[in-house]
Amino acid sequence: MSADAGTVVVVGLGLVGGSVARALVAGGVTVLGVDPDAATRAAAREVGIDAVEDVPALAGRPLDVVVLAVPLRAMAATAAALAPVLGERTVLTDVGSVKGPVRAAIEAAGLGTRYVGAHPMAGTERSGFAASSAELVRGARWAVTADDRTAPDALHVVLGLVTGPLGGTASVLTDTAHDAAVALVSHVPHALATTLLTQVELAGVRDVALGLAAGSFRDGTRVGRTDPRRTEAMLVENAAHVAPVLRDVARDLLALADGLEAGAPVEKFFDAPATVRAILDARDVTGAGACGSTLVVEDAAGVLALLDAGTHGRVVVGTHGTAVVLGD
Repeated sequence: MSADAGTVVVVGLGLVGGSVARALVAGGVTVLGVDPDAATRAAAREVGIDAVEDVPALAGRPLDVVVLAVPLRAMAATAAALAPVLGERTVLTDVGSVKGPVRAAIEAAGLGTRYVGAHPMAGTERSGFAASSAELVRGARWAVTADDRTAPDALHVVLGLVTGPLGGTASVLTDTAHDAAVALVSHVPHALATTLLTQVELAGVRDVALGLAAGSFRDGTRVGRTDPRRTEAMLVENAAHVAPVLRDVARDLLALADGLEAGAPVEKFFDAPATVRAILDARDVTGAGACGSTLVVEDAAGVLALLDAGTHGRVVVGTHGTAVVLGD
């Protein structure tokens, strides 16, 4: 997807939506933003993003791609509002951190045939358009979700957008695989960071502890400082995957506490993630490796083959016609 991709509409110009919009503009794409806040719209116009107040104001405008970047709890209402104004060829995507509930909301609005899920693995503890930056999403790893009903051309558009002007790579996954994975690497870490902050809040030595806090505390609690309502919504929407992991974490921590109190050996707790440590230590920090192959995706069989590649760790690094370029 390049600068001649038509108009991309970003509905919601908060941290992630604003960052996507800024990165697309920097990549030469025509971007139209939707946000109810007048100050946000004014700030967006200053950086080359045209902006309107609400979804009905999109009627009659060219809408090639629409990116939903509203809070998870607003997805259903926003999708319903979009239904009357989208063209039959408009590609609909999103940047939500949970995919299953978003797809359900979009299908309930009758927009499922042109939907491709997307989630940039990027963010900060801050929020709002003022905190957004093209650099936040440029070069990020994205999860792009599909199933055997996904329109191949719509999938190509989203993959082209991610690997083109956004400069990223994409793991193509099912909604279920995405939601299970992000429960482990995003949602549960938010819960752990929050509970650690709570422990400090309740401690009699709170001020002393905060005065001594350094890198380990800062790194372990950064995401706990984000908008609590946003974090709450994220975990609630992905409860089916988050709750079992939290129970496993609680079990392991209780076993560690029991062992420490009893003076029993606890090395198993610290040695258990040895394989994951080795993988992380060996990972190339520059991202995807060299291009390994291409895969033609022009029908349901091609989409399923791409999903299989995603489950085996292959990432899309580019698109060419009806083919995608895979990185190792």
